[in-house]
Amino acid sequence: MEDLWTVAVAVFQLWIFVVVFFITLPAMFGLSLGVTSVYIQILVKLLEWATIRIQRGREEQPSVSFMIIVMTMSSIYRELGNGCGEFALSDALYFCKKGLESIVDDQVTQRFSSEELASWNLLTRTNQNFRYISLRLTIFWGIGVFVRYCVLFPLRITLAIIGLSWLVIGTTLVGFLPENSVKYWLSEVVHLTCYRICARALSATIRYHNKENRPQKGGICVANHTTPIDVVILANDGCYAMVGQIHGGLMGVIQRSMVRSCPHVWFERSEMKDRHAVTSRLRAHVAAKTKLPILIFPEGTCINNTSVMMFKKGSFEIGGTIHPVAIKYDPRLGDAFWNSSKYNMVSYLLRTMTSWAIVVNVWYLPPMTIQDGEDAVQFANRVKSAVACRGGLLDLAWDGSLKRGKVKDAYKEEQQKMYSRVIVRQNSISATHTRRDDQS
Repeated sequence: MEDLWTVAVAVFQLWIFVVVFFITLPAMFGLSLGVTSVYIQILVKLLEWATIRIQRGREEQPSVSFMIIVMTMSSIYRELGNGCGEFALSDALYFCKKGLESIVDDQVTQRFSSEELASWNLLTRTNQNFRYISLRLTIFWGIGVFVRYCVLFPLRITLAIIGLSWLVIGTTLVGFLPENSVKYWLSEVVHLTCYRICARALSATIRYHNKENRPQKGGICVANHTTPIDVVILANDGCYAMVGQIHGGLMGVIQRSMVRSCPHVWFERSEMKDRHAVTSRLRAHVAAKTKLPILIFPEGTCINNTSVMMFKKGSFEIGGTIHPVAIKYDPRLGDAFWNSSKYNMVSYLLRTMTSWAIVVNVWYLPPMTIQDGEDAVQFANRVKSAVACRGGLLDLAWDGSLKRGKVKDAYKEEQQKMYSRVIVRQNSISATHTRRDDQS
């Protein structure tokens, strides 16, 4: 029994030594030993081989017939152009058809489910029928389960505990220092090293582009939102002032320790409903050009890495310089999207830490300011279009709040107004033709 205990202690000491000296310390100084890069390359080769095997298996299976529904993109004016200038019962068929098309291929609700993959990535969460593809693939899947749950998962949990502990302890100690430049510098060091350790806990490979456009102090950083991990990804390359609601429990402990060393903007639940109070505090933060840039996700919810939905105008009414950032994850090695209506935070983190890896590209766009004659909504749409274009994402005008709420009456009224314009337009055309006939 004593020999077994001795072996266990030796294994634990070796484990801590490897984690601290080969992963944690290099991460704190922004260094990499290249292990993650080699690991990603091996995974990509393995998945390419798996894709070929799956394609061969599909070719050997009997063909299946599919019914394809073709959606028409014709305008309401062309489809309802009956020329009579009055309501016709057949007009209702147009709206019925559009309703059925929306049910079959809804542009909104499909943005709140995981992105579809071109091929299986050897995770059962993306293919429940893995055992029917190939015996060789099933063997590799079994090896992958062992590696992900018995090697990578304990390692990632250890790194996450180290990173969060360092954040709480480091920011608490820095918080006792007097307000001066040394305190702010140490606070940035603590935050930066913590997020780098947490990124290693996800086996994250992050590629930053156009670093000359990184957000500056006194500005506002806005980015598309896929997952809570977005904060860790962006904070690996610079420090930000976070904006959010005050929580209890472990999250509350982290928030209270962070705000001691850095001027993050936390709101009480009652304050979040007071739009004027929120705007005033954010404007005061931006007005101080020495404070860290504010990080805001104006979509207000997580979207599934395929598109960018409506940016709320509140972030663009504050004033100051907007620094847009586009974030795009590679779904082949792990699904970063958080479906908050299906998984709680603990379940989501469990799924993420048992994935292969997180691979992401981050593009810093040139700073933007509101133009003359442009209101906050137009400015928000212009920034959103730039982010979508740079990240290769679909630019959608829909509100992300539809994830949990009903369709707003304004959208229904917009369709009613479009139909009324068709009737008015046809009446005006008929009147013009009548006058010409009278003149002739």
